[in-house]
Amino acid sequence: MNGNLRENASLLAAITKGWQGERGADVVICPPYPYLYQSRECLQHSPILLGAQSVNEQDKGAFTGEVSASMLADLDCKFVIIGHNERRRMQHESDQQVAQKFVAVQKAGLIPILCVGESLQDREQGKHLETISRQLNAVFAHTGKDVFSNAVLAYEPVWAVGTGKTATPEQAEEVHKFMRAQLGVLADEVRILYGGSVKAHNAQQLFALADIDGALLGGASLDANEFLAICKAAE
Repeated sequence: MNGNLRENASLLAAITKGWQGERGADVVICPPYPYLYQSRECLQHSPILLGAQSVNEQDKGAFTGEVSASMLADLDCKFVIIGHNERRRMQHESDQQVAQKFVAVQKAGLIPILCVGESLQDREQGKHLETISRQLNAVFAHTGKDVFSNAVLAYEPVWAVGTGKTATPEQAEEVHKFMRAQLGVLADEVRILYGGSVKAHNAQQLFALADIDGALLGGASLDANEFLAICKAAE
């Protein structure tokens, strides 16, 4: 929840000027709802794609203040983040609700970026893989695994989001490898991102790991130079 019209225009101008699609990496910007139209206009002549930060699982109806996947598609969004740890914690989104959102997003022709991750308590108790499995299985139960060929996964350990802490390469690789095993035959088709205090100084090391395909950025996306450096670290 950052930005205003003036700041957005300046940030997006710097990013679009600095990113011309190097290395073939896909770059997606997911602004707050009020700035989706402005962002669409700023990105229309660039290779950068537009996404949203959240969505409601219903398509229409008496849900004041909510936004549907079809509305996002109407604004040329291509991706939607679902299950972000802040939504799970602050808005109390359940695994089942996240699964419903996954279905709604794909039904509207958009690509879900499904976030999963464990708390510090789960990590310290050695339950991190159990938590990841529960979150993934809730979606698998609604959709099966075949639809994940048109989805992106993001591992964001809650204890490493906005804290300045980053999972060690070994910790991140363990979870990403586990997630690929959960996907079965689709393991090599699905992109899995890492999110958790990714910065320019550690991006290249993280991206060098076999099972990490990219990053889900938070604070680093508010600084054009930092953001572009991370994008350009992509293999």
